[in-house]
Amino acid sequence: MTNKQKYYIFCETEENIPIFSQAWWLDAVCGTNWDVVLVEHHGDIIASMPYHMKKKTGFNIITMPKLTQNMGPYIKYPDNQKYEKKIVYEKQVMTKLIDMLPECDKFSQNFHYTITNWQPFYWKEFKQSTKYTYVLNDLYDSKLVIKNFSSECRNKIDKAKKIVSVIETDNLVEFYKISRMSFDRQGIKIPYSYNYLKKLDDVCSANRSRKIFFAIDKNNDIHAVVYLIRDKLSVYLLASAGDPMFRSSGAKNILVLEAVKFAKDNGLIFDFEGSMIENVVKYNRSFGAIQKPYFHIMKTSSTLLRVKDAFKEVLLSK
Repeated sequence: MTNKQKYYIFCETEENIPIFSQAWWLDAVCGTNWDVVLVEHHGDIIASMPYHMKKKTGFNIITMPKLTQNMGPYIKYPDNQKYEKKIVYEKQVMTKLIDMLPECDKFSQNFHYTITNWQPFYWKEFKQSTKYTYVLNDLYDSKLVIKNFSSECRNKIDKAKKIVSVIETDNLVEFYKISRMSFDRQGIKIPYSYNYLKKLDDVCSANRSRKIFFAIDKNNDIHAVVYLIRDKLSVYLLASAGDPMFRSSGAKNILVLEAVKFAKDNGLIFDFEGSMIENVVKYNRSFGAIQKPYFHIMKTSSTLLRVKDAFKEVLLSK
């Protein structure tokens, strides 16, 4: 049995694997261009690390697929493990995962924020930069959650309630249309095609792992849209967008509120997904979300690629 075949079975039984590392998700976003390394003990998988391999300008690169927040190691820990033993265990397991990774010219992955120890990668000459996502952990008390929103955020929600209503929908065509309009307004090409999103949506829908919400007015004009995905830990704000004509309606805020309610009703954390863009961070923070650091792990083995990357950094710094 191949590692991939074992991993399909593992994902069916190990429900705490984040959605972005689930085999069905990887099939959708990577096609056949993914595989996984496994650490086994007495025939049981105790650690896994999927990877997406692609060829770019002649180089073999392990990188992140589109619309995928994180990958990295997933480790099953023994029960009641002391902290010192846990660190030793992580070193042993991560070292085995690293040693089994295929040779490549460049490695670049985001790890889930629950991975707080990257030292074994450091000892194998990987580098790290810290990124951030924002999460709402405790959603039990709805009134307290909303109280922690900024006053500006609450005012936008109150304004939106007078203008739009929230509906749940399966209308992916309109979702993509509004998303593309939002990117066009910023002068940026939308980074994924409709067909790519449709393939992902089909499997998310089949796995009951997604919700799409629209904010519409009395004329059925769509002001804003959000696309949510979920696993056993979190609801993730995979994508959101607004019609540039209705930017002042506050519709995106009321959709986020609906998304937070969905997370609360399912006993889950709400994850805004990571961003290092200042305006996006400010927006996420306005909902009282807590900053969570996560690791971006990288290693460039190709000397030629290191030179190219260094030259690109010099050009960007000018």
